[in-house]
Amino acid sequence: MNRVREILEWYVEAGVDVLLDEKPIDRFSEPPPPPRQPASRKSPEQFLAQRETTPGGSTGKNPTQTPTTNSPAGSATIPDAAAIDQARELAGSAGTIEELREILSTFEGCNLKRTAKSLVFADGNPEARVMLVGEAPGRDEDLQGLPFVGRSGQLLDRMLAAIGLDRTGVYISNVLPWRPPGNRTPTPQETEICRPFIERHVELAKPKFLVLLGGSSAKTMLKTSDGIMKLRGRWNSVTTQQITVPALPTLHPAYLLRQPAHKALAWRDLLNLKQRLG
Repeated sequence: MNRVREILEWYVEAGVDVLLDEKPIDRFSEPPPPPRQPASRKSPEQFLAQRETTPGGSTGKNPTQTPTTNSPAGSATIPDAAAIDQARELAGSAGTIEELREILSTFEGCNLKRTAKSLVFADGNPEARVMLVGEAPGRDEDLQGLPFVGRSGQLLDRMLAAIGLDRTGVYISNVLPWRPPGNRTPTPQETEICRPFIERHVELAKPKFLVLLGGSSAKTMLKTSDGIMKLRGRWNSVTTQQITVPALPTLHPAYLLRQPAHKALAWRDLLNLKQRLG
């Protein structure tokens, strides 16, 4: 029983806190799905007739396109190019960090907002020299509305304390301000629609140095496909429309909890940062 309890606690810490069904399902025993039938080809006359009888078909819009804005409360929204353009426009209109927070709190263009409990915007000192950027909130962060407050956040606090920093001396945020359900990996569309907001956040905070926590954050902010083991410990630059900031990628605290042997690598990165801070 103790072993079962440990496994369940590990699942909860990892963010797996939603049951998909009341009973376990053996997927291997299920029959394979039937093969998809090829769609029948329609003549131009049939296509036009169907479009005229489809709601919204006569407006000139694609009736199969999922709306991304002004959708009713509780409905899912799938980020598309139009929503990403709207996000850029809204993010660029923010003149202060508080205005950016207000814009995000009313933004309806990202489906993650529908399943998250809280907007997880930032924590720490917005005037600090160092800004840390993670990937996305987890379960504890979603409940409290603050970034890095769970086990990985506690480890992050200890890491910062090791080089003489705390949350009054740094500013902390994430690429995504809403928790993906079940802590799943964000889709590229979800990341792209949130990118304008975190880039504007950096512009408004004007940090002297950025610390990118984890591979997803580093890839997004540096616009690269390189893995974190190749990127970590090497200074790079994050460039937005208005600012260029030296950036140091390092390992995410959640990864270090799973791979404690790699804490030595993170310690080297922290010493690198401390040296830059003088």
